[in-house]
Amino acid sequence: MNRLRALYDRLVFPHPFIILSVFAVLLALAAFKFGEFRLDASAESLVLENDRSLEQYRQVNRSFTTSDDFLIVTYTPEGELFSEEGLARLGALRDELQSLDAVGSTNSILNVPLLHSPDLTLDTVDSEIKTLDEHDVAPETAREALLNNPLYPNLLISEDGRTTAIQVNLPTPDRYFELLRKRNDLRDKADAGEASEAELAELEQVKQEFIDFTETLGVERDATIRTVRSILDKYRDGAEIHLGGVPMIVADMIRFIENDLSTFGLGVLAFLLLTLAIIFRQWRWVLVPLLCCGFTVWLMIGFLGWAQWPVTVISSNFISLLLIMTLSLTIHLIVRYREFQHDEPEASPRDTLRNTVMAMIKPCFYMAITTIVAFGSLTFSGIRPVIDFGWMMTLGLTVAFLITFVIFPALLTLMPPPLDSRVTSDRIPFTDAFARFTEHFGKTVLVGSGVIAVLCVVGLSKLTVENSFIDYFKSSTEIHQGMITIDNRLGGTTPLDVVITDDPPPEGANGGDPFASDCDPFVEDCGAGEEYRDTWYTYQKMEELEAVHEYLDGLPETGKVLSINTTLEILARINQGEPLDALELAFVPAAVPDDLQDTLLTPYISEEHDQARFSIRILESMPELRRQELLNRIHEHLTTELGYSKDQVLFAGMTVMYNNMLQSLFDSQIKTIGVVFAAIMAMFLILFRSLKLALIGIAPNLIAAGSVLGLMGWMGIPLDMMTITVAAITVGIAVDDTIHYIHRFKTEFQKDGDYIATMHRCHRSIGQAMFFTSLTIISGFSILVLSNFIPTIYFGLFTGFAMFMALVGALTLLPRLIILVKPFGSGEASSGLGS
Repeated sequence: MNRLRALYDRLVFPHPFIILSVFAVLLALAAFKFGEFRLDASAESLVLENDRSLEQYRQVNRSFTTSDDFLIVTYTPEGELFSEEGLARLGALRDELQSLDAVGSTNSILNVPLLHSPDLTLDTVDSEIKTLDEHDVAPETAREALLNNPLYPNLLISEDGRTTAIQVNLPTPDRYFELLRKRNDLRDKADAGEASEAELAELEQVKQEFIDFTETLGVERDATIRTVRSILDKYRDGAEIHLGGVPMIVADMIRFIENDLSTFGLGVLAFLLLTLAIIFRQWRWVLVPLLCCGFTVWLMIGFLGWAQWPVTVISSNFISLLLIMTLSLTIHLIVRYREFQHDEPEASPRDTLRNTVMAMIKPCFYMAITTIVAFGSLTFSGIRPVIDFGWMMTLGLTVAFLITFVIFPALLTLMPPPLDSRVTSDRIPFTDAFARFTEHFGKTVLVGSGVIAVLCVVGLSKLTVENSFIDYFKSSTEIHQGMITIDNRLGGTTPLDVVITDDPPPEGANGGDPFASDCDPFVEDCGAGEEYRDTWYTYQKMEELEAVHEYLDGLPETGKVLSINTTLEILARINQGEPLDALELAFVPAAVPDDLQDTLLTPYISEEHDQARFSIRILESMPELRRQELLNRIHEHLTTELGYSKDQVLFAGMTVMYNNMLQSLFDSQIKTIGVVFAAIMAMFLILFRSLKLALIGIAPNLIAAGSVLGLMGWMGIPLDMMTITVAAITVGIAVDDTIHYIHRFKTEFQKDGDYIATMHRCHRSIGQAMFFTSLTIISGFSILVLSNFIPTIYFGLFTGFAMFMALVGALTLLPRLIILVKPFGSGEASSGLGS
């Protein structure tokens, strides 16, 4: 400590201008990269670390020439949809959307083939198929044709014919996939340690190219979506219109992040200004902490720009967290400074500042380290955005500590605060009321804590991880309204692909000739007895796929299910209602017109990859939805009842990736909490050199963390991407109070060896700082309720609640345990403890 004092006396206190000048250069360097600070709401930002499901999802899209790069416009006119006027208005809207440069094509009831002609057969399908766009079809005839087609209801049109959808395709440029593939290949090589120096350099170049291209693409997509919305606004006077689709959700989530960053950053800053002014009523105690908070955020934004480290939905509140945590550190310094002013009013400002820094640097260091450990534990979660959030806050808290103990004293050296009359008064602070309660109702404190602990355990047993993506957004947002409309009227929202891989050719197979068999497909249906043919278009395989389709379609959680069986049903209707015979089935690829191949065949059958795909939409708004249970049920039925091997069944899509993330929450929660408490116990042992004190210090933090998770269990609120972080963060922040209180108690106890008197002195001194910092943190987190992202709101409310519980525990249970256990030796205060 003497060396540290000498360092401050030699560098900081005599040369504040030099310190601030050097720091100004750092701020200027950080400012150069403000423009590189970016946001990310892509699929990669919402999946598990190294989750193969994302690549499988992309591979399935490539194999079956499908994509989720489209917007969905739901359109419910006030009048009749199937009238000349109704269809004309829909056509005008479609034409405006299709005219946009970024739009590759559109699909709607206006351009899809209508299968209603009495002359339509498999032989005349090319000439007899009509569309509303190109042919004079009566509206009522078109309505009947669309609703009687197995492909369109609950996809492009609701079953009641009142709501329709326009699919606006926004093709992703091939350059994106080229860079993505190149980056992933080089990254895999680097991870395996097989990359040369040239390849490592190329990887960095490709990564930067991919980031730049993604940025440009995101800006273009955002502009397109804004234009689409402006077009839709012109038609809202005569219809209920909602916008949906993955690109729109990504764009809106980025907008939510931007709003959260600005709203929470400015909101917290304004709140801090008000709080400091009310508590301390001196402009220096407002300006200096705000400068420290602002500098911390400034440097972190600049660093994230330099490092090309994007902010996601999960880490969007890092600015408000840094502001709050930096203020917490500075408030402890301010309160201690004012205590020294009270005790030694004649001391020079520099001596008071020196004493403050020396008295607080040790507990604040351990306070920062434990909070860093709490956030660092998030890196064990396995969820990419949570991992990034943990590293961001770990670095940010390091910066906050350094700024607090370098810039804070440098600024106060230049602007020493005058002695405040309120500082010199001997008024007993209100926090002493907690000491009086603990003194007179010690047993009540212990019993009450025990009851809370039991309630926490029961609540923890009720905790779940199932959650609806729809419920992440307020009902007033377009994401929520659009998803509800699509869910209820157009066959479900979240995509799930079930991919079946064909049986491998048996030994001695006939070389792939689909007709080289003892059974003659020209005259009979060979059924289960037919020999192996290297094609999907056989009776046996289509019957097996039909069984899969019927099972999936019969599940209560599924909405629209599409597969090759949907196509065969359409072709059967064209074939005068007769199912295709073996010969017709074999020639389906040739019978379907080229312009309908991408609609009827390639999305469902990939002969090249020997795979069949079932496209499913999950009903996200279904209260009983349990994704993992659903996937397990499907997998078990396909492998046990229908005879497919485990290797033949693949699940892909956003449902799978989202479910993987949810199912990891329990494991990661256990890991993070375990790591946090183990690390804090180790630090307590180092700091206090007493097992008794370490165990005493852990107790109120266990209750604080357990209370928030228990409350979530009791309220039926599941763990999600944000609330997973609350318990670990709460422990890291709440333990700050424990460290400060025990550290001060140890110091004060040496004066008279009286546990009761020491408790009162601690409540009147460090207790005030604990109350002010906790009040600031609780109120600061409450600002998060302004978010449109429900998990962020929960994060703010539950963290505030946990901090309240931590404060109450630190001012009641902690001193009661200290008095009960007497870790500092026998004292004079065993009497006077009430029941």
